[in-house]
Amino acid sequence: MEALKRNPSWKGRRGPVALVIMDGAGYGKYKDGDAVADAKMDHLTAIKAKSPHITLKAHGKAVGLPSDEDMGNSEVGHNAMGCGRVFDQGAALVSRSLETGALFTGGAWQEAVAYVKGSGGALHFIGLFSDGNVHSHLDHLKAMIAQAKKEGVRTVRVHTLFDGRDVGETSALAYIDPFEAFLAELRGPGFDARIGSGGGRMWITMDRYGADWSMVERGWNTHVHGEGRQFASAREAVETCRREIDGIIDQDLKEFVIAENGKPIGAVRDGDSVIYFNFRGDRALEITAAFEEDSFDKFDRRSRPKVCYAGMMEYDGDARVPKRYLVSPPSIDRTMGEYLAASKIRTLAISETQKYGHVTYFFNGNRTGKFDEALEDYVEIKSDLVPFEQRPWMKCAEIADAVIQALGSGKYDFIRLNFPNGDMVGHTGVYQAVVCSMEAMDIQLGRIAKAVEAAGGIMVVTADHGNSDDMFEHDKKSGKVVYKEDGTPKAKTSHSLNPVPCIIYDPEYKGEYDNNPAHWRAGLGISALAAACIELLGFLPPADYDPSPMPLTAL
Repeated sequence: MEALKRNPSWKGRRGPVALVIMDGAGYGKYKDGDAVADAKMDHLTAIKAKSPHITLKAHGKAVGLPSDEDMGNSEVGHNAMGCGRVFDQGAALVSRSLETGALFTGGAWQEAVAYVKGSGGALHFIGLFSDGNVHSHLDHLKAMIAQAKKEGVRTVRVHTLFDGRDVGETSALAYIDPFEAFLAELRGPGFDARIGSGGGRMWITMDRYGADWSMVERGWNTHVHGEGRQFASAREAVETCRREIDGIIDQDLKEFVIAENGKPIGAVRDGDSVIYFNFRGDRALEITAAFEEDSFDKFDRRSRPKVCYAGMMEYDGDARVPKRYLVSPPSIDRTMGEYLAASKIRTLAISETQKYGHVTYFFNGNRTGKFDEALEDYVEIKSDLVPFEQRPWMKCAEIADAVIQALGSGKYDFIRLNFPNGDMVGHTGVYQAVVCSMEAMDIQLGRIAKAVEAAGGIMVVTADHGNSDDMFEHDKKSGKVVYKEDGTPKAKTSHSLNPVPCIIYDPEYKGEYDNNPAHWRAGLGISALAAACIELLGFLPPADYDPSPMPLTAL
């Protein structure tokens, strides 16, 4: 990797460039339900008042997703910010692989099918049961089940992880009913396809970053051992849970198994194949480890059936996890982090557990580890293991403490940090908590801004996607808030399609770039932030990077 070329016209700054990512905090389309606008964020307002700023796109094609109807997410957002270009991402890659048939001619699919045909076992699918297109899509699952039947698989079991975050918070039945009808049409002599188990994505299976392995253990016991409360159907399980736990939303639904005559129909046995059909990696790694690792100590698996396991994609390219995968992830090269390391830029990446992987692994193009141990420090602040609505401030103060110390130390040239509040609390749907999370974060933005000014640095404030800016469901035609039977607004827990900020706070501005946002490039996505940060560090960005918003004034 060659070092970046220096900009001879750059006059320098005393301090570092700090990229501040307000996860899930965009500019709302609607007044009602915009917790970002509702929050008292005096510090952010003051920063904007004395800084040039524009909006950037953070969803759809701007971050490599199939269409502009697709919500952005933290993974593709950090990929885009970190690599300075747009790569086709998980959903698009999987859809194309299904359209061309490449998925079914690949070795992983053929091996999984051959294994169960040879053993007479079942083909199991585990994954997020929605069309949110952030972790998975039901169309992908349906295509694979239909193909399995064509190829002579006799038994299919589906283990449903209900969503309620990337889709409506209580929409599970809207997915269960048509899916059951789909399976009923496929079933016939020699082919039996049914739902075998399930539960909410934030209760079983889909933990990430090692935050709560008990979730994965519950999922393992449910899917693999067939242990849990028994029901005749997934619909019955969901309705019962909602009836017994007032106000529960889909992501928190308790685990269940489908049983006949007291015996689970979907337990995993020797000779079965298991496909984890999520294409996004962060919430796939832990259940994958439970299936694949011989020396596994996170919980007592009790027994590990001899199965052919495959993931939808390669979830960790450096660690080669999983061993089999159906679709290759985008090959992201020449990231900003790699260029900065080659250019001897001293870097700090920091967040709390919930987003630590985003400012490291995803920002570096789905790469584990550092580019240069001597130049890079990665800091993870452990997240609390409590519901986010109960601690909406999360660890933003601790993150700010570490960043302020780093700014004053003179040790770093570039600092990137992520405040998870707007996304993680936004997903709870608890409006008061989301407003609180924004105001707590704003206090820390004010502290960091003072430290940037004292150090003579530059602060770039942005977000990876929207969420907290769109907390109520709105009717798509009228734009009016959708209300529940009790007269309260129906909470929206998914990401938004809204733009995000790009604010350049540069207290010692010396004229190297045009600071009039009216002259800035319009229509850009968050991939433009890589070039912007490189320019603010005094370098010229690679020629094929998406251009930064603010034009240089002299070269």
